[in-house]
Amino acid sequence: MKVIDQALLEKVIIERSRTSHKGDYGRLLLLGGTYPYGGAIIMAAIACVNSGAGLVTVATDRDNITALHAHLPEAMAFDLRETERFLDNLRAADVVLIGSGLGEEETAGRALDLVLANIRSNQNLVVDGSALNLLAQKKKSSLPECHLILTPHQKEWERLSGLAISEQSVSNTQRALEEFQSGTILVAKSHKTAVYQGAEVAHLEVGGPYQATGGMGDTLAGMVTGFLAQFASTDSYKAVIIATWLHSAIADNIAENAYVVLPTRISKAIPSWMKKLSL
Repeated sequence: MKVIDQALLEKVIIERSRTSHKGDYGRLLLLGGTYPYGGAIIMAAIACVNSGAGLVTVATDRDNITALHAHLPEAMAFDLRETERFLDNLRAADVVLIGSGLGEEETAGRALDLVLANIRSNQNLVVDGSALNLLAQKKKSSLPECHLILTPHQKEWERLSGLAISEQSVSNTQRALEEFQSGTILVAKSHKTAVYQGAEVAHLEVGGPYQATGGMGDTLAGMVTGFLAQFASTDSYKAVIIATWLHSAIADNIAENAYVVLPTRISKAIPSWMKKLSL
């Protein structure tokens, strides 16, 4: 079992080189936010940028772009239906996140199909939200070679794995994960969130019911994507563990004086927490 301690934190969140530039911290493409779920991709993008990602581009409904830029002028954006621009940005990305507020309509299915048909083996693909339900309809043997990260809650994992919630033990989950390509990382979200890769499993001892509000998973997906863009070269699995841990650790801290923790409050706190952990 992977232990999340200060030593692990210091291995992942390191001080930035004085000679680095934004290209060193990743090119990211986030796909989602179709009507009426526009806020989900906005929260994911806010978390991603606050996690330190270098260049973040969002593909969403055209009507959602103004709202996105009102909250996050640091991100670039385009219409999810612009196929040529979609493919250009997909090819340029180090990390792709699909699913936050994507929905399951025709546009969503087409977006996932384009990603699966064009993702390369050296790219990281984070699948979240409704994209997990769409992925569950695919044959696992047909999934492309890439660095795959899945972030399901228990019901989404049930659809992906065939395991009822009552059957989602560590051993059963590990066996189900073997059906995906080697190296796949699973963030199994619940009141006892765990992060899996092969025989490795890290159990989180942080988080609580004050996180049970809309957008919490979108914010986590954005953090995971941002951490992968910066720290995957060190160790992708460790980067995902630390992003997941930090998400709930910040929530614990806010909850000391708040009945409910809003996801956007977590995002605002990320840079200061990362600064402290990097020293």
